[in-house]
Amino acid sequence: MRVKVLSRNPDDYVRETIPRNYDPALHPFEVAREYTRALNATKLERVFAKPFLSSLDGHRDGVNCMAKHPKSLSTVLSGACDGEIRIWNLTKRQCIRALQAHEGFVRGMCARFCGTSFFTVGDDKTIKQWKMEGPAYGEEEEPIHTILGKTVYTGIDHHWKDAVFATCGQQVDIWDEQRTSPMCSLTWGFDSISSVKFNPIETYLLGSCASDRNIVLYDMRQSTPLKKVILSMRTNTLCWNPMEAFIFTAANEDYNLYTFDMRFLTSPVMVHMDHVSAVLDVDYSPTGKEFVSASFDKSVRIFPADKGHSREVYHTKRMQHVITVKWTSDNKYILCGSDEMNIRLWKANASEKLGVLAPREKAAMNYNQKLKEKFQHHPQIKRIARHRHLPKSIYCQIKEQRIMREARRRKELNRRKHSKPGSVPVVSEKKKHVVAVVQ
Repeated sequence: MRVKVLSRNPDDYVRETIPRNYDPALHPFEVAREYTRALNATKLERVFAKPFLSSLDGHRDGVNCMAKHPKSLSTVLSGACDGEIRIWNLTKRQCIRALQAHEGFVRGMCARFCGTSFFTVGDDKTIKQWKMEGPAYGEEEEPIHTILGKTVYTGIDHHWKDAVFATCGQQVDIWDEQRTSPMCSLTWGFDSISSVKFNPIETYLLGSCASDRNIVLYDMRQSTPLKKVILSMRTNTLCWNPMEAFIFTAANEDYNLYTFDMRFLTSPVMVHMDHVSAVLDVDYSPTGKEFVSASFDKSVRIFPADKGHSREVYHTKRMQHVITVKWTSDNKYILCGSDEMNIRLWKANASEKLGVLAPREKAAMNYNQKLKEKFQHHPQIKRIARHRHLPKSIYCQIKEQRIMREARRRKELNRRKHSKPGSVPVVSEKKKHVVAVVQ
């Protein structure tokens, strides 16, 4: 029996290749070549940096708060200053549902951990729970539950595992979903509290920001406040790091953000300085390595968690004061809501190519990234990588603040020089802004 077999000789179709010798002595200009490639890669990164993707229009008033769906990447909720709530599909970039929830501002909103419903609070002193799914044909749009409170609620956050949520206003209230009165009320001093957030890891911990410049930490199990730190100016909101249980970042009125370790509140771990007006909102990336901040200066900035200055600044001509900001759960996009009724969708990495990448593209990107890391401290590459175009107002304010900071430093040096040794102590930037810590 004869069997025919396909037989091919590789010599007929394989190209003759020159064997490579990787001996560094034989390649004297390897570093020079790599430097040129790194420079080109850095320039191309700036050329392709087009972070703005789209704007979600539809609100008839400024966007005041946003919430992420815990189970669906493409769903996001937003609340406006006219009491309207909209649910958006980010894949289609359109509104899938709109409902009139409150009279006056929607002050806060959060989704339940299972994603079946969400809670909202507003200026009309009510807490409402809504179904995530829209009503069936012929049914009216009505909340599942409505709780009427005694005072205006300014913020709300849901527990990450239990059927418990917290609201803030004149005090922090912990609620069970099945009851119409709070399980416990937490207070320390008397003032309006602007924001409350549950810790995503140690879920019984929560932090709040009050208008008397306090950041207060509570333990839900003890029903008592743990400790508070008083800063030199008011904190607008805080956000817990989703990867490190003890770390949180506070957005302050003095244009800075402060990253604290809750075990050592005497001084922040890092002071993040770049904004030129009050910071209104902050949200961490799911990796915990970076966070995004929204400011009154009409810009959005991305900070590495361990660096004092931002790596990226986003702005458009039309964008007004940015009130709320969210980092999506897949670590790819950033959403910001601002005064002029738009929600904007940005790339978290400005020059990233969206869509499916070919293996060769992926390999080239990784190689370029390694080259940029290798030569990142070279003056030319550092200058190109750091360069950002800023609106004239921000650019002028940065210059002005630099002059003011330098004047303050010079004055302090002169006072120290002409005073008795030790009478004018050196205070680090980290400790300047913390007034006191109360246990």
